[in-house]
Order: sequence, then C-alpha cells, then structure tokens
Amino acid sequence: MTTNSPREVEHEITVDAPAEDVYRLLAEVENWPRIFPPTLHVDQVDTDVDQERIRIWATANGEAKSWTSIRTFDREALRIDFRQEIPTPPVAAMSGGWIVEPLTATTSRVRLLHAYRAIDDDPEQLAWIDRAVDTNSRSELAALKTNLELAHAAEAVTFSFEDTVYTVGSAKDVYDFIDAADLWAERLPHVASVRLTEDSPGLQTLEMDTRTADGSTHTTKSYRVCLPHHRIAYKQVTLPALMSLHTGIWTFRETEDGKVAATSQHTVVLNTANITKVLGDGATVQQAEAYVRGALSRNSTATLTHATSYAEARSRP
Repeated sequence: MTTNSPREVEHEITVDAPAEDVYRLLAEVENWPRIFPPTLHVDQVDTDVDQERIRIWATANGEAKSWTSIRTFDREALRIDFRQEIPTPPVAAMSGGWIVEPLTATTSRVRLLHAYRAIDDDPEQLAWIDRAVDTNSRSELAALKTNLELAHAAEAVTFSFEDTVYTVGSAKDVYDFIDAADLWAERLPHVASVRLTEDSPGLQTLEMDTRTADGSTHTTKSYRVCLPHHRIAYKQVTLPALMSLHTGIWTFRETEDGKVAATSQHTVVLNTANITKVLGDGATVQQAEAYVRGALSRNSTATLTHATSYAEARSRP
C-alpha cells in the first residue's frame, strides 16, 4: 500500500507584543493550561538545553486526548519545532513548529505549522484530524494573542495558593480517595451530586454540583489527569461566575518525618465583569479574590481532611 504524503497546514496571527516575549511564552510549556483553552495539563518528562520531551493532555473536538512530544528550540531564529513521539489514534504521525517573526519593536507574527497523517491514511479519520488541528490552532493562536496583550492587566486578577493537610496514612490511600470522585456525594458534605466518566485510564471528566456557604449549589465541569499515586491535575471548563480560569493540582508526597503531605494547589483568574453582579455594587477585586480563595480553600481543605481520615482509618491494624 502506498502511503500518502503528510497533510501540511499553516495558521498565523499578529500579536501586539515583542517577538522575544512571544517566544518566551511559547517556550514555557508548563504554563500552557493557563494560556491555551484545549490544554489540560503538561508534564516535562525530561529536558536538555535545546530539547525537551513533554507529555500533553488536551481536548480535541470535545474529546480528551494525551500524547508525548519532542520539542526542539532555536532561540536565535525564534522557532520551536515539535514532533509527537507517541501519537494518539487516529493520528499516525504529527509534527510542526512555532515560528515567531518580529514585525515592529512591539508587534510580531506567529506562524503555527502542522504536518500529519491518519492511521492507514483513512480519509474519515484524516477529516477528523483536520477539524481538530484547525479548531485547536485557531483557539491556541487567539488565546496566545489575548493572553499576551492582556498579560499586564491579568497580573492584577491572577493568583495562586495552596492548602496542605498532613496524615500518618498512606499516600496511595489519600490519592485513591481523591481519584474516586464518583463517591464524593456520599463522602463529602459540600458535594451534592457527581457525574464522573473515565473513557481512558487516568483521564477523567468530572461534573459536580457543589453546595456553597449560603446553601445554594453551583455546577462545574473539569477534566482531570490522574497520575498514580502522586498527582491529580485538573482544569475546570465550566466555571462559577467569579472565575474566568481555574486550574489545580492535588499532590501527595511523603515527608522526612514519615508523614504524608496532601496538598491542593489552585490558580485562578478572576472574571472582573461579574464582581459587582455577584458581590454587589462597590465590590473590589480584592474582595472578589478573598471570596473565591475562601470558597476554594474551604472545599479543598474539607476534601483533604476527609481523604486523610480515610487513609488513617485504612492504616489502623
């Protein structure tokens, strides 16, 4: 059977930011879940001066996928080439590159190149990849433009924090409690109902109705990447009114004194357009941050407390 040539496509966008700043943002792959809507989580498997191997979890046409890529950096040319090391079906091969071209001292053109093939060169699967690449490329470039141009303004409404609970139980048992979110409605008082699916091992879609302090409920949807038994990363795609972005990571590590530290880390971008709608006229960004931080901290600390109690009960003889 004759193999067709790879499909080659290109997308581009003009950004009101210096080319060096654009390149630096693209190189900092650990920030991609906060920058690009389709990206759920990124792990740096190994790194070198001019090359790195990364594992990416992202949505494509509404489905969550995972793949491993090799990235090669040419800092002088402001170019980053990538190749999927382990493509996810229906992709047989995927490569491409980011090229940043300075237009003026404060503007630049970003070109995003892709070359790919479908398994067995199947035309229906190739059409699926066409749609996914086109949708994600447009989304990534638009997000890149937005996040670069609004970076300064966003600094004032972006914050991160974490809560940690210590236990003498095992890290695996604490992990298992957080992993089994389908049981949270039975185990956690602040969770009213849960809908959890896991179409592939370790990649979950979680919809949850959570009770707030005033007794009302709100619905959120998250994609979760579960890495036994030390980390669960997530990205909310259906958000409460005061947040325009929310990512988080649950981590479980053993300490030097023989305990286990269970931590919930959050990164939030406030939705400033809804602050007065939710908190009333005259409400400030600082009040909104305190409100959101308090709500997230209460829920995550409560979840960790129940998880560590579960682990400790299982560790008793």
